[in-house]
Amino acid sequence: MIRVVLPHHLRTLARVGDEVQVDVDGAATQRAVLDALEAGYPALRGTIRDHVTHKRRPMVRFFACEEDVSHDGPDTPLPEAVAKGTEPFFIIGAIAGG
Repeated sequence: MIRVVLPHHLRTLARVGDEVQVDVDGAATQRAVLDALEAGYPALRGTIRDHVTHKRRPMVRFFACEEDVSHDGPDTPLPEAVAKGTEPFFIIGAIAGG
């Protein structure tokens, strides 16, 4: 069971609380977590990743164990603490402006 913390606007869209839990088949990777998240919460499809390319949207960041893993490959294993559910996988909406 992997714990996922979503930004407020995605919580509202998915109609969930602060944190959701997803099961992944095989290794815990960004791709596996996002696939499970979108399967369990279809309203999130296309909000975190592009519908066609499945690439991370530009203003979305991923954090695991207080490290920015946004630029890691989608099939790079997540830290063991995230895979075991002791630490959450954070999806953060980045902010831009001047």
